[in-house]
Parts: sequence; structure tokens; C-alpha cells
Amino acid sequence: MSGPWIPIGCGWLILLLSLNVHAVQSLGETEPRIEIGRGVSVQAPDCTQVKKLNPGATSGMYMIKPAGVKKPFKVYCEMRPDGGWTVFQRRTGGAVSFKRNWNEYKVGFGDLQRDHWLGLQKLWAITRVRGSCWVLRVELCDFEGGSAFAEYKDFKLGGERQAYRLTVGEYNGTAGDAIRGIDPVHGAFPGIDQNGYGFSTLDRDNDGCSPCIFGDIATNDCSREEGEGGWWYSRCGLASLHGDWHPARDNKGWASGLHWLTWRGPATYSARATGMMRKAGRRLIPDDPCTPRECRISACR
Repeated sequence: MSGPWIPIGCGWLILLLSLNVHAVQSLGETEPRIEIGRGVSVQAPDCTQVKKLNPGATSGMYMIKPAGVKKPFKVYCEMRPDGGWTVFQRRTGGAVSFKRNWNEYKVGFGDLQRDHWLGLQKLWAITRVRGSCWVLRVELCDFEGGSAFAEYKDFKLGGERQAYRLTVGEYNGTAGDAIRGIDPVHGAFPGIDQNGYGFSTLDRDNDGCSPCIFGDIATNDCSREEGEGGWWYSRCGLASLHGDWHPARDNKGWASGLHWLTWRGPATYSARATGMMRKAGRRLIPDDPCTPRECRISACR
């Protein structure tokens, strides 16, 4: 992975270069514009467009304004050879708690240049443009120097009335398809596919448990069982990156944690660092869906 992870995290070096692309405003103008040359500027709806308009743009903070949004907002753009990725989740330690209520997950929290959650409303605004194919990328680092990734094409969210329902398409990667609950060894686990489920928090339960029975344990609330973090739970599922962060040598066997259970097992394993990002693929045309491009993950540090 590349980008500004803090030293104990993995990947993502902090680039201390000046940003080549920045928002400017003229008199009476409220929309951000990205300068691509002397006297030439355009609106930037996301990090993918920033990279297209300025191929030399470096990773860092940018002001964007997706279509239909009244006010621009800041995001962290991860600029890679395959395009500009909008980072919407990063975890490298326990400094930022992910035990948050619905409104906090809706508006976002944390430091955009470090550990953070961008916010469901902003993420929905970025991905709701029709006719585009959005790629979701999840990056994971363990405590043993390893890393893995999962990519999904056709990534999108529903609006708040749909509880920001998650939709993903075809999977590609090395971490396994935890969102659908497809284990690379044991195959699909019935009833735990998170695709198509709304987002749940401690104060707003949209999971598929009423109750769920795990051995001799019954639960009605996946968020409470998974470290009180918000996620797109089903029954409850194999993916959950918003539980408690556990340090080295104390990160196995926890019900809470940063879980991607198709990746490390059989014991429950909590990751050292995670990142979630999205970028635009090609325009969708009949019989020509966009395909995620594999991007090499740099060594975890």
C-alpha cells in the first residue's frame, strides 16, 4: 500500500510535497475548481477526476464537490498509477474510537490524514452518479509483515432512507470475499452475505438478526457483538473493520476486532491496519463492465 499511514501502520507514506491541484474561488463563485494549467480550471467531483485532469497530482488533501452537493468537502486522495482513489476509511491503531452512533457515522469522524471515517452521507454523494462504475478496494495488514486486498466492482450505497444499503459486484483480490461470506476453503456460508444490507450502529439496528444463534449464544445486535462499531451487518457476517483495535500478541480470539475472516484464520484475527477507498471505473456500456485493476500493495512497516 502507498499513502500516509503513521509509522506503526502499513503503507501510504506521507508525501510532504505541495499539492499540485487545489480549489480556487472567484468572486461570487462557491464551487471548487481544480487548476490544470495556466488560467485553466475545472470542477472536481472526486479524486479520480483530479488525477485525470492533472496526472502529476500527488497524494494528499483535496476539496471536491460531487454532483448534487451544495457545499464542497475535503477528502484524502491516494494517487496511484491506476488512478485517483478517494480514501474513506483508515485504521492504524487505537487512537480513534469507532464506537460511534448513527449520526457520527453519517457525518464522519477522525483526522482525514490519519485514522478516520469519511462519513456515509459523503460516500453516498460520491458514488450516486449514474452511468459510472465505482470500484471498492479494501486493504489489510497483519502483525507478521503480510498484506492482502479485496476489490469489488459496481460499488454503491443507497441513501439514508435505505440505511446506506451496500451493493457490490464481482470480487477480485487476495483477501477473500468476506462481504459475501465466501471462504476460500469452505465455500459460501449461507445467510451471512452482507451485500444488500443497510448500515447498522448501536442506536440504529439494520442487521439480519432477530435473533442470530451462534452455538449457545443468541444475539439481536451485531454491532454490540462486534465491538460496538458500525458496519453493513447481515447475520452478522465475516467482514467487520470497525470493532476494537487490538495490539500485537493480543489480537487473536476476540469477538470484537478488525475482522476480514476469509483472510486470516481459523482463529479470529484482528488486523493491524486497514484502509478502504474507491475510484471510478470506465463508463458502463452493454457487455463491457468495468474491471478492477490490481494495484501492488507496498510492504507493511
